[in-house]
Order: sequence, then structure tokens, then C-alpha cells
Amino acid sequence: MKSPLSRLAAAVLLLLIAPLFLALALANYVFTRRVFFRQTRLGRDLRPFGLLKFQTMVDGAAQGSTVTVKNDPRITPFGRVLRALKLDELPQLINVLRGDMHLVGPRPLTPNEIDAIPRSLAEAVYRVEPGMTGISAIALADEEQILAASADPQRAYFEDVLPRKIALELAYVQRRTRLTDLMIVLATPLAPFVPSVRRGVLARLVPQWDGLVRATPRSGDLTT
Repeated sequence: MKSPLSRLAAAVLLLLIAPLFLALALANYVFTRRVFFRQTRLGRDLRPFGLLKFQTMVDGAAQGSTVTVKNDPRITPFGRVLRALKLDELPQLINVLRGDMHLVGPRPLTPNEIDAIPRSLAEAVYRVEPGMTGISAIALADEEQILAASADPQRAYFEDVLPRKIALELAYVQRRTRLTDLMIVLATPLAPFVPSVRRGVLARLVPQWDGLVRATPRSGDLTT
């Protein structure tokens, strides 16, 4: 989606969900004494911006690992509910209104995540605006559960999950259209709960997904 269309859609969505948004903000303040969490992410051309989410962790958690697993002790009880339903992502509609992001695009990463991948791949993926949702968000909707099953979640993320994310985002950026963006928007609410939807979207939009699951990409694998 082009930026004006994304901004218009974000404005409409914020108006439609305003009662829910305000209720979640109030509840979050009651439970955590904070409403929003702001984290530096890198967007188009790897420019930094402040990504917004509803606060889901205890104060000071941001000083620890950027890798989060299911049942992470840093997550508050109310935060677990928000994360399970993906409601913690709603404040990113404000980022879309600001022009930091589009509704659909590569998910923006933290600086330490960008530092962990080849620069040429990062530049290839983030030549477009990042998005609130994208192909990697659908493919890895159960990321926290996957990492929780690992003996070393930090290592599993940077050696396995992150390379898959980048390979997916690059493969998708090379063939994205308005129709594929619309498919991702429609599939996003269902992806965490209906695996068949997730598999169907991946098979349609990124046919080489099966190969990406079985192999960690090298810097030149998907750049042609």
C-alpha cells in the first residue's frame, strides 16, 4: 500500500477501535502504571524511529535481551493477554500515521538485530517502508513459542529465526503488490490461531518457504 493509503487506513482503524484502544490504555496504566513502550527500530534506508507498543513488561525489562519467549518472566500478567491476542501492536497505527511505517512491509528490527545480518541484505530489505505486519509476522506468528522450546533462545533467534525472517522479507519485497499486501492484512488476525491460513498465505506469496525453513540463507542466496 502506498503511504497516503496506509495513513488513511490507519486513521480509519484508529477511529473504529478508539473505545477498545482507550480501554486497553486505561487498563494498562492501572496494571503497569505505564501505557506505551517505545523502542528504537530501523526503518526505510535503515533510519531509526521510535516504535510504539502497549507496555507489556515490567519496568527495566528493556535493558535486558531483545529476544522474548513465551512465559518470559519480564512480561506482566496483563501483558501476556495483550501479546497473546497481538493487541500490544495496536499503537503502531500511530507510527503509520506519523509516516514511520506502512500497514504492510518488512517488520522493523532493532539495531542489534540489523548488526547481526549482512549489511547488503538489510539494505535490500529496507529499501521499502517497514510495516505493522508482513510476511515474516505471519510465518512466525508463533515465534515466542518456538524460542521457548529452545535451550538457548537468544542463540536460536539470531542463528535460526532471524535469518529466516530476513530471507522471507527479501523474497516478499521482490514480488509485493497491492493485492499481496491486502492478503497479508486479511490473514494477519488469523495467522496466530489458524495454522492452515498461515501455510496457505506462505505457499501463495513465498513459494520457496519450504526451502527457507530447512536452510539458513547466505548473503547472496535471494538477492537475484
